Amino acid sequence: QVHVVESGGGLVQAGGSLRLSCAASGPTGSKYTMAWFRQVPGKERDFVAGATWSGESPNYADAAKGRFTISREHAQNTVYLQMNNLRPEDTAVYYCAADSMTGIAPYPWSYDYWGQGTQVTVSS
Repeated sequence: QVHVVESGGGLVQAGGSLRLSCAASGPTGSKYTMAWFRQVPGKERDFVAGATWSGESPNYADAAKGRFTISREHAQNTVYLQMNNLRPEDTAVYYCAADSMTGIAPYPWSYDYWGQGTQVTVSS
């Protein structure tokens, strides 16, 4: 089984920045696509950003483009999400997901391994 651990959430003012981190602990040699999703109460879990093992051509949701950057540390199956110019509408629980796949799926049902979630709150 793959164990996913994430951290880095917190409370920031609008316009501020946060960096989330996530590590997936799986079998030696595993190469996972890793992604970030977010969810607010009463809403669906939405894709934010994702990256393949190679890290080339990362995928971003429209709401994240130009403000968020996803990056990888391949050897440790570690992924980061640098979030800049945060807005109140970015407030959500952010989840890290990992799985083996050929590309980057923007759907939560495509991922079998999940972190516990970390709260991001952006004040007005």
